[in-house]
Amino acid sequence: MKITMLGTGNALVTKYYNTCFILSDNDRHFLVDGGGGNGILQQFEKSGFSFGDIHDIFVTHTHTDHLLGVIWVIRMLCKVIKSDTDQIRIFAHDETIRILRYFTENLLLPRQKKFIDTQIHLITVKDGDEKNIIGHKITFFDIHSTKTKQFGFCMDMGDGKKLTCCGDEPFNEANRQYAQNSDWLLHEAFCLHSQAERFKPYEKHHSTVRDACKTAQELHIKNLILYHTEDKTYPNRKMLYLSEGKPFFDGNLFVPDDLESMIL
Repeated sequence: MKITMLGTGNALVTKYYNTCFILSDNDRHFLVDGGGGNGILQQFEKSGFSFGDIHDIFVTHTHTDHLLGVIWVIRMLCKVIKSDTDQIRIFAHDETIRILRYFTENLLLPRQKKFIDTQIHLITVKDGDEKNIIGHKITFFDIHSTKTKQFGFCMDMGDGKKLTCCGDEPFNEANRQYAQNSDWLLHEAFCLHSQAERFKPYEKHHSTVRDACKTAQELHIKNLILYHTEDKTYPNRKMLYLSEGKPFFDGNLFVPDDLESMIL
């Protein structure tokens, strides 16, 4: 299995694309979020993915830096659908599905709208729902956001391994059953702890690199991926984040750049 980070930045970055990624198992691919706009088209092109590769999508929540790029993905999917056998599933909680449906009904052309609910399926998931996606059981869960309703997911990777995505907010104790002992944990890290006064992550309900690493250590995580960051430390973010985080985490720590791929 492989992860490709299409974007790693927070909502207001200019040097990175907003956080979104693709999980791949051989020739099956699962897109998580779409970033904030049509920059997703360039990220697909640079990464070597085709929109025809994507048949499963998950949208974590309705914030613009996660949702709006999905509208562009839907537009592109309408172009690449070749036959009735092409079926695409977009998973999200009820509020996000409602917004996606509003956009598709009001922004797409008739020739595009005909694919909605026939070949592009908007599927509502609830807390604890399980789905088979790219050959793996995925459990969706409510992260209990204090800002807006948001879901994460836990993937059964096979061979007793699991990957957990906490969304773009700090780990919530209510989700311990999913995150505890994960082989891979995807967790936001808005900024360096040493720069918390400057970036004020707690006011935005985000965490620092040190916070995320201490959480991962307590949860017995083997591999930690940090994303959804500021970009004022560009181009030294990777070095700075690894330097701050490693003293607090015994596992493998990753701070990927945009378009970086990793074998899981």
